[in-house]
Amino acid sequence: MQILPAALESLIEALGNLPGVGSRTAERYAYFLVRRDPAKSQQIAQALSDLHKNVKYCPKTFTLIDAESDVSELYSDPRRDRTIVAVVAEPLDIVALEKIGSFRGTYHVLGGLVSPIDSVTPEQLHITELIKRIDEDNVVEIIFATNASVEGESTALYIQQQIGDRPLKITRLARGLPIGVDLEYADQITLSRALDGRQTL
Repeated sequence: MQILPAALESLIEALGNLPGVGSRTAERYAYFLVRRDPAKSQQIAQALSDLHKNVKYCPKTFTLIDAESDVSELYSDPRRDRTIVAVVAEPLDIVALEKIGSFRGTYHVLGGLVSPIDSVTPEQLHITELIKRIDEDNVVEIIFATNASVEGESTALYIQQQIGDRPLKITRLARGLPIGVDLEYADQITLSRALDGRQTL
């Protein structure tokens, strides 16, 4: 016996495919949409329908851009310094850095991190394109803005090996203890980075 209408079950199943959305959460989302004004649901459906038609990856930086754009404004803007490149794992990582408002370089999105457990190899990432950019734009500094995880560290190390003896500065975002966090709750990588990056008072 079918308890829920087929259309509702189909929506629950579709929502359950989203990362971090379990079956109960998917059910709540679906029921919320059923109760809402149909126009609101249609608005969401239209936005999803337009998503792949109107969004693409920048061929230079691999950030997300409008489909009609050639390259990202974060690259084409003459006020941005193309010789300084912040390397991030995913496009949304850029949002956090841009909110600071002080970085005037450009970005390069890898599209993930090297992770043998998840079957992600260096060949699947935009590392070759990064090396090409280094040469074409005469890059003087690469800033690794990847996670302070085993995957983030190994990806940075692999890229550093690919850069080889090219004359450029390679830096990493400073790591340390967030304000308000007790030492006993900090992980070993964070503690290690905080100790390495200690400053004179």
